[in-house]
Amino acid sequence: MKRKQITAMITTMTMVLGITACGAGNVSAEQENKEQTEIESILNISNNDEITWSYDSQSDSWTMSVTCAVANPELPDYQGVSVNVPGAYVKGIDTDGDGTEDVTGKTYSEEVNGQLVIDDSAKITNANGQTYTASTAPVIINTGAAGYSAQENQKASSGNAAYGYINVACGNRGKQSTATDENGEEYYTGDAPLCLVDQKNAIRFVKYNIILGNLPGNTEYFVSTGGSGGGAHAAMVAATSDNSDYFPYEVEAGAVGIYQNEDGTYSETIGSENTEISDGVWGCVAYSAITSLQEADMAMAFEYYLDTDYEFNTDFQKKLAECLSKEYMEYINDQNLSVSESAVDIDINGDGDKDDVVDLTIEYDVEKYADTNGYGGTYLTLYLKEFEKNLEWYLENLDYADDWTWFDSDGNALSDESVSQMTTEEKAQAFLEGRYAKGESGQNAGPGDGMPDGNGPDGNEMPGEKPDGIPDRNDSDGEKPDGAPAGSMPGGETSDGNAQDDLVTSGMGDEVGTPDAGTTQSAGIKTDSSNYSSYEEMLESYESDIASIEDGDKYGNNIVDLYNPINYIGDEDTESPTWTRIVMGASEGDMSLFASMNMQIAWLNSGTDAKLEWQWDGGHVPSEILGESLALYVDEMYGQYVEGAVEVTKAAAQTQTENGTATEATGTNISSWVSYENGEVNFTLKDAASYRTKGASKATPGFDVMDYGQETYEFGSSTQDARHFDKYVLKVLQENAETLSELFNSEEK
Repeated sequence: MKRKQITAMITTMTMVLGITACGAGNVSAEQENKEQTEIESILNISNNDEITWSYDSQSDSWTMSVTCAVANPELPDYQGVSVNVPGAYVKGIDTDGDGTEDVTGKTYSEEVNGQLVIDDSAKITNANGQTYTASTAPVIINTGAAGYSAQENQKASSGNAAYGYINVACGNRGKQSTATDENGEEYYTGDAPLCLVDQKNAIRFVKYNIILGNLPGNTEYFVSTGGSGGGAHAAMVAATSDNSDYFPYEVEAGAVGIYQNEDGTYSETIGSENTEISDGVWGCVAYSAITSLQEADMAMAFEYYLDTDYEFNTDFQKKLAECLSKEYMEYINDQNLSVSESAVDIDINGDGDKDDVVDLTIEYDVEKYADTNGYGGTYLTLYLKEFEKNLEWYLENLDYADDWTWFDSDGNALSDESVSQMTTEEKAQAFLEGRYAKGESGQNAGPGDGMPDGNGPDGNEMPGEKPDGIPDRNDSDGEKPDGAPAGSMPGGETSDGNAQDDLVTSGMGDEVGTPDAGTTQSAGIKTDSSNYSSYEEMLESYESDIASIEDGDKYGNNIVDLYNPINYIGDEDTESPTWTRIVMGASEGDMSLFASMNMQIAWLNSGTDAKLEWQWDGGHVPSEILGESLALYVDEMYGQYVEGAVEVTKAAAQTQTENGTATEATGTNISSWVSYENGEVNFTLKDAASYRTKGASKATPGFDVMDYGQETYEFGSSTQDARHFDKYVLKVLQENAETLSELFNSEEK
């Protein structure tokens, strides 16, 4: 895998007015921890004469220049924050400190130093019908970290201003970041949990300045969101909200609102305000969350192994998947999972109601469940019914597909009149038979509303060259890298080109996402390992790496455990979010869908309103489609959980009066394996597994890969860039060494 290391020289500079720059230069504060009063003074933006504000008339919003979110930045270019504020909440900019506006939107000509003068009486009623003020507005925290990489500081997007939200962009350290110590020695940094910690610190910074009256927004209504690795971090921010396991790292960085007492305990009280600050969030929208990595390898292997027709790359990988599947069954059954049918809105046990709490287990019976390699049980019943529910939703919402082209059974485009008279049921049947060509309302190009997807704050690509061979993120040709599976659907049909993007790039040109063919992580390679000459050598490397992780970091913590949201959801030391929403592409190959289902189960059982969406035909980091949007969901949750707020529902679909302009149908006929009657969808677990594996893009193991993959670089140390981290893979390698060693690299023997 191509790599780009991020290097910063850590130096000491004279601080001007107690303010540390956190912009383009590699400048840091003094490395020792500062006293609370000094930290609070430094991070109070009213004390910072270097901050500027720019006004955009098109969005009617003000954007703050990047500034440091912490007092002791290790890599200042990656530990900053920027905020975008709707213009309605701002009277103007006070440039002389007298508390009144000197520059307004009407008189603005260039970036201006000064402080916001907030209009507390202004209101914004957005397109969804929700009303906000400067003191009630939600704050959107965009978590970057595509591919678990570092995110360079950037200005916040104005994309959410029209909805009345405060929008926040923050940088973060990440895998393969490096810095230089006072002796000139380079060391690795940015490994878990520092990427997550930087995002938590940005939350503290923004909340602090809201409390001081420097920024509008409500500290109770923070929402984390991101896609892919950013989606993982959006979910982890919510799952670990204000958990004390992360406090030592926050203190080390000089975060505001978290201080270590002499007795080793921590205080979150702001001295000047006698108010506590949390690094937690109220809600979360995570797109294609690549988490939990702790269970990712065995969950994906299990998902592959359920498909009896799936062709593994090598005999070794097939046997490893078989062993990991057994391990996953034991892992799930040991957790004694259960879920309320009413919470997931699914009749799991098939008794005709949704009134029961059902124990979730995996069974193995090779005769009873021959179609899925011997696996069944209530856990898999929930998985199947979740699939069916999501396809039902898709079919029910096809009236929002107002720019699609519909065809008759002979392949002729329907007339405008015929399209205008189509019922929802008729559209659903046409969809199942593949008699359509999607328009923009049904495409899956990436996250909407300016989410971080490796592009700039307004959806434009960030500067910087991509490594050779990486396609344009915005290409729509849908082609997979050489060696990737062709993708026939159940019943032998071919995918209609809505497969996930196989590669995404971060704003710094790093290669992230699924590696292309030619590496041991991709789905098309026939080599188990290029780095290890023998099974014994490979096993020794796993054992050594995982033992060093289990020894703990400088704070005694297992950094893999710190990055497992399941460990923290429902923990008594965690501040639970009110609601979460996880959106996965049903056909994406970057992550097993079991992981998102496990998070939903954990959140529901902890009292969080947790919604799970597996978008049919959706690829990796799917767009919001068919009338849905992040803003709509935030407004719905605000209406549901905030007293006095307006109850928001999705606007009714408009009748499609003109057929689209496509000349031929490009849909996939899935009617041979999907039945649809009275609005209900039915298909088998075998067909669901087959649908999933046609988007397979990773080998086994796909995360803690033998020759190191992108996630193994997230769990390195100051002296070792990457380390194997999956204790479940190690357990299987140890317990099945005799069998697996004979198959290892056998394709090349």
